Amino acid sequence: MTISKGDTLPDVKMVKATEAGPEQVQSGEFFKGRKVALFAVPGAFTPTCSAKHLPGYVENVDALKAKGVDEVVCTSVNDPFVMGAWSKADGGEGVTMLADGNGEFAEAIGLTMDGSGFGLGQRSQRYSMIVDDGKVTELNVEAPGDFSVSSAEHMLGQL
Repeated sequence: MTISKGDTLPDVKMVKATEAGPEQVQSGEFFKGRKVALFAVPGAFTPTCSAKHLPGYVENVDALKAKGVDEVVCTSVNDPFVMGAWSKADGGEGVTMLADGNGEFAEAIGLTMDGSGFGLGQRSQRYSMIVDDGKVTELNVEAPGDFSVSSAEHMLGQL
């Protein structure tokens, strides 16, 4: 079942990419007590993700925070080392990289996609959401191949 507005995020293990190395977190604790702008990409270093999605959020971190967001977070079905390398390579300053290496978060919220045709296996769909104290207050899921409703600009209009 796909997560919806008003639902509470599931509590699964994820890994935060930090300067000091991988840091395991529980999603329930991570999202508790604050407002988070979360966006998901099918894969680090993939064309749309690197050219548009991540840069759009980096450019709008301050604007999102000015509208009450405490943290901007990117998640992908990649390991934390890849997420950290992607952040460094593509200038992800201000965006927290939260690795969903086994796809447990994507599966738990019902937003997986099958990228096997491209050699990617099971991945996360492209989406964005606003999470307030663990509850989804806005959810924007892209149609396959699209990039519009999950952008930082679209999210700014929702806040």
